[in-house]
Amino acid sequence: MFSKILIANRGEIALRIIRACKEIGVKTVAVYSTQDETASHTIFADESVCIGPPESSKSYLNKAQIIAAAEITGADAIHPGYGFLAENAEFAEMCATCGITFIGPTAEVIRKMGDKAVAKETMKKAGVPVVPGSDGVVDTEEEALRVASEIGYPVILKAVAGGGGKGMRIVRTEQDLSNNFIMARAEADASFGNPDLYIEKYIESPRHIEIQLLADNYGNIIHLGERECSIQRRHQKLIEEAPSPVVNAQLRKKMGAAAVAGARSVNYNSVGTIEFLMDPEGNFYFMEMNTRIQVEHPVTEMVTNVDLIKEQIWAAAGEKLRIKQSEISLRGHAIECRINAEDPANNFMPSPGMINNLHLPGGPGIRVDTHIYNSYQVPPFYDSLIAKLIVVARNRVEAIRRLNRALDEFVVEGIKTTIPFHKFVINTPEFKSGEYDTHFLEEIYDTAKEELVVEP
Repeated sequence: MFSKILIANRGEIALRIIRACKEIGVKTVAVYSTQDETASHTIFADESVCIGPPESSKSYLNKAQIIAAAEITGADAIHPGYGFLAENAEFAEMCATCGITFIGPTAEVIRKMGDKAVAKETMKKAGVPVVPGSDGVVDTEEEALRVASEIGYPVILKAVAGGGGKGMRIVRTEQDLSNNFIMARAEADASFGNPDLYIEKYIESPRHIEIQLLADNYGNIIHLGERECSIQRRHQKLIEEAPSPVVNAQLRKKMGAAAVAGARSVNYNSVGTIEFLMDPEGNFYFMEMNTRIQVEHPVTEMVTNVDLIKEQIWAAAGEKLRIKQSEISLRGHAIECRINAEDPANNFMPSPGMINNLHLPGGPGIRVDTHIYNSYQVPPFYDSLIAKLIVVARNRVEAIRRLNRALDEFVVEGIKTTIPFHKFVINTPEFKSGEYDTHFLEEIYDTAKEELVVEP
């Protein structure tokens, strides 16, 4: 086991990793920007090192500064959390060069799975179902027209290096393809420094279902069931569930086997997630692989009783998996709401500022992963996520009732948050019945905006 782990992140995930390390018995090092000098992760780590000014590019994305912080503190491993450098192959290589363990997969795997076209081809060879589309990058408008004609409209243009919903364009007719092809290339180049695109068949009314994976360095790979992630806005998830309300045991086994086969094909050796799109008939298709721990990992932990962060650290330290596939069972139902510092009545505009009154919910089956506290100043420089509210209950109906109760108890004053929006969403007939898809939030937003009880 490592003697000291540096956490190359901030916010709730940094605090989550620190807690796991303390329970394992490993010392921790926090890195922080000048903005985060009094942040929770800075305070609760065993050591802390300032790595730069508030801007992410000069602090949490500053690879050399983070490596230097690890070296001067004697950290023998770095945990990247999610976001920032978590899926940065160059950073993983830098860690290896400096003799520091990167707690995640190899740089080769990160690079391969980070390229959407390569990832899709890799999964296809492994027998994982993929959405019909181009064989790799589409270089010209003429080629795009030919591919679209072959697979049929509607199609979706995607940036090879994309993420977060950027560089994506839905095209429903041949006439729209030319302009969208040019604009998507320009957006991809501006956002990722890579204009390359590929084309896929656009799946109407899809569900977003992902499979949680856990692997070690000895070829052992298991899955921990699925998460339902269809409640999303602009491809950003807001509410996640485990298990999915539309996945039965037979389909779970099939999706899990496909995900494991995909991970095995690239010699995966950490926690990771394979994401699928599922059509209304129950057909599922590979979308992408996330080579890191995910924001929504707690819902899986709550229904499997597996600490994914600890398992990730143990695997990185060279230990064999402690759990067999046959030992994984899903018990109860868990739902997570991402509480963001945003104004849901104003197109989710960021709402930084001082929290002048805070009350966190509690009681049976409630978990709150957060780094905020009373009088905490929410900065404008980083992601707006300030807390994750997770509930677990015996079944989905009870989980929704418990979530309602917890949201009523959750008080954050001084800034706007998504709490009232979550209250609205979970009480819609569509959410209660489990009959929704990835377009659901777009369809109800105007109604929700009118009915929201906006926080002071």
